Amino acid sequence: MAAVQGLDWTDVAAKAQTKLINSIPAEWRIPYNQLPPDEQLDVTSFPKQSGLLTDEELKITESFATEIVGAVAAGEWTAEEVTRAFCKRAAIAHQVTRCLTVVLFDEAISQAKKLDQHFFRHGKTVGPLHGLPVSLKDNFNIPGKPSSVGFCGWALEPMRHESTIVGILREQGAIIYVKTNVPTAMMIAESVNNCYGRTVNPLNRALTSGGSSGGESALIAMCGSPLGVGTDIGGSLRIPAACTGIFTIRPSYGRFPHFDARSGMAGQEAVGSVHGPMARSVADLRLWAESVVNAGPWLRDPKCIEIPWRQVVLKPKPKLAVLWDNGMITPTPPVTRALRNAVKALKSKGYEVVDWSPEGHEEASDLLAKFFVADGGKSVRSILETTGEPFRPEMKDYEDAKELGVHGLWQLHIQRTGLSKRYLDRWAACEGLDAILGPTTPYAAPKNGDFKSVSYTGVFNILDYTATSFPTGMFADKEVDVYPSDFQPHNDLDDETRRDYDAAAVHGIPISLQLTGRRLEEEKMLALTEKIVADLS
Repeated sequence: MAAVQGLDWTDVAAKAQTKLINSIPAEWRIPYNQLPPDEQLDVTSFPKQSGLLTDEELKITESFATEIVGAVAAGEWTAEEVTRAFCKRAAIAHQVTRCLTVVLFDEAISQAKKLDQHFFRHGKTVGPLHGLPVSLKDNFNIPGKPSSVGFCGWALEPMRHESTIVGILREQGAIIYVKTNVPTAMMIAESVNNCYGRTVNPLNRALTSGGSSGGESALIAMCGSPLGVGTDIGGSLRIPAACTGIFTIRPSYGRFPHFDARSGMAGQEAVGSVHGPMARSVADLRLWAESVVNAGPWLRDPKCIEIPWRQVVLKPKPKLAVLWDNGMITPTPPVTRALRNAVKALKSKGYEVVDWSPEGHEEASDLLAKFFVADGGKSVRSILETTGEPFRPEMKDYEDAKELGVHGLWQLHIQRTGLSKRYLDRWAACEGLDAILGPTTPYAAPKNGDFKSVSYTGVFNILDYTATSFPTGMFADKEVDVYPSDFQPHNDLDDETRRDYDAAAVHGIPISLQLTGRRLEEEKMLALTEKIVADLS
């Protein structure tokens, strides 16, 4: 904490933001009068309009990760030109969305040059991710760089060690070039904190990019990253992916290495935090997952499970159970329409489809909330106090929490295990069930500050099930996506969700859904997601 000793949180925030903007080369900093005006909500076209990127750099940055590694391996692009293009585009993306926290452009370009030297000398790549820029959520540690996790008290503190996944990615040939913004303690469903501010959705800056991996989702949606790594403890991969219409997978605990990633609630293991890839295609997710698993991460992470990457063969006619409504928050009209249309299309393709009851979902949501504040908010409070930083209003539950105690926590563990057994039995009773299809969130993407329920994602964190979020190819439509006149809310929060809903604000926003399998079914969920996306197109 020496880096912030004697500094008020506002001083730290100012220093951190100044350091960040100064780390962007001057020639890539866009004068304020040349940035999109505040009233321009969709800024996804700005990288092209900015004039900073050449036609070739635009082509590179708008390519998929699988295409990039193929082109570099074929000698069509060098790792250096790919990296430089993404550094420039990430710099542009940050200036219109506030998506970054740490910039490593010089180090990344230097690493790319070394990879190119190896390729030219030996005629082969160093690994399956050779020359691929990969962005990281802020909590992954890089020596000499801070991992603020949204706290002012940590924003100027250089880390001394490297997270396991960072080392594995580098060995596979990936190039680490930026870290991305998160909410305070990574425990808010939107990416906003007192240090770096709010990351907004580049599709519509009045809407949230989600959280806690919202810096990643905004950057990837801007094509400022071909592949990013986020984390998920209550929906933090799936929620931001859904808000910006990209792909992700939430793995089961222990499938991917998570050792030495920083947390605002270190030691909280009632709900395991996991990490996974975020990208613009399922093939890119698979590239990352297969590369990481085949590196044998269980030899470095004591909690990583030794399961090599497996090949899967899907049934010709998969069986899906549809969760239409979880009984707590009714999906907003765009999500309901997308789910209805998806089910109709999949039935026409021969899928077997049954309905799925939300039995146990409210109990799981209640457990999740209790686990998160079981320490009485002490972990978060102790970090905030180092600079006098206040609790953000979104974290009132942490500010007001009372410590549960060991015995009380153990009783919740018993309850969680009982719920997991009942859910597993119910799945088994639905003979031949492959996955549950349902909303990722109740929203297409709510306005900044209006994300109020993680109940569709959080249940599967409690159960530790593998889940993906994917764009359906459908978009919100203000003319048709309206609540029925006879709508009856489940509760006050559901009624508030209806009042918050603004059909005009979300018009044109992509609509995503969630596909959930049982524990440790990462290969199957990626394959099934890819099939469903193809069958919906």
